Amino acid sequence: MADTATIITGNLTDDPELRFTPNGVAVASLRVAVTSRVKDGDTWKDGDTSYFRANLWRTLAEHAAESLSKGDRVIVVGRLKARTWETPEGDKRSAVEVEADEIGPSLRWATARPERTTKDTAAKPKASGQFNDPAPF
Repeated sequence: MADTATIITGNLTDDPELRFTPNGVAVASLRVAVTSRVKDGDTWKDGDTSYFRANLWRTLAEHAAESLSKGDRVIVVGRLKARTWETPEGDKRSAVEVEADEIGPSLRWATARPERTTKDTAAKPKASGQFNDPAPF
């Protein structure tokens, strides 16, 4: 199945939640609330709100957890991924989430000052052509 590219702009409902896999790979999850604007006569009003969970990996996860917080307006660029699971009670569940490739603050109503990281966190190719990072890009 081909990936479905998407861009979501909205507000973080909570601080990004940073954790690490057993192999030490950083992963962060966050929820973005997206509220549409609808025209009501001559005025605009808030429409329905949709909530999207996004997953971020490696340095992107660490940088987002360090830089973003609840209420921040963000732009998320990524791919939609569907997952299914079964609860301990045997109920089947499914969810569609965004596997984020990029995330950043929206500059429409705020300012930001990018700061380059100083630590060497990028995965570097080994002589065999493999990467130091245990998980794929």
